[in-house]
Amino acid sequence: MTSAFLVFIGAGIGGVLRHGVNLAVPKWLGMAFPYGTMAINIVGSGVMGLVAGWLAFKADFAWTQNARLFLTTGILGGFTTFSAFSLDAVLLWERGEAGLAGVYVLGSVILSLAALVGGLAIVRGLS
Repeated sequence: MTSAFLVFIGAGIGGVLRHGVNLAVPKWLGMAFPYGTMAINIVGSGVMGLVAGWLAFKADFAWTQNARLFLTTGILGGFTTFSAFSLDAVLLWERGEAGLAGVYVLGSVILSLAALVGGLAIVRGLS
């Protein structure tokens, strides 16, 4: 139950942070381009790298699992799942699985866009 609670609280914090960025960025840069989402994905991926590296190489092992759940799955997962996608792709690359990393990146982007288009088409067909 503790792990689910850590993820729950972290995801709430991340979601509120994402909402704040999505409210603030258009006021500064306008609505012509999804600057907020782009900023969230870039910042989230950068922070994921910092946190994953710190947990892997610098943190005390005794609290690493709880910290990982709260920070990566919770806060960064609530802020953006793109950060988890970025970490997975880089880990595949670093393990020498460049081809698999490419398949993962292209497959994730193309199939996710296709799934969204399909979902929209289904709902439009119901109207």
